[in-house]
Amino acid sequence: MAKKELSIEEKIKYVQDTLFVISGKWKLPILMAINNGNNRFRDLQRAVPNITTRVLSKELKDLEENRLVIRTVYDSLPVSVLYTVTPYCKSLKPLVDEMIKWGENHRAELKKARKV
Repeated sequence: MAKKELSIEEKIKYVQDTLFVISGKWKLPILMAINNGNNRFRDLQRAVPNITTRVLSKELKDLEENRLVIRTVYDSLPVSVLYTVTPYCKSLKPLVDEMIKWGENHRAELKKARKV
């Protein structure tokens, strides 16, 4: 059975849902840092330039609520907390890869325009 074509209203709704979850300048860099092996809060703060502890904490909570990050607390001395991406989060990889390509091309386009 063929999949029904989405209406423009449905497409806009789904784009808005996506933007709601990954909006802002911090969420994707945080996810990229976690995926790159920065699993502790301080490691994430060092890996994501210019992020404050308050913002990092809020963004991690949002990512956890949206099922993109798992927060695991280990009962050790001192208590340690590790953040990992969920299998569901990995579904964002093609989107992020395309965003990286687009951003690279966009920078080149702007650079080219300045030379004219």
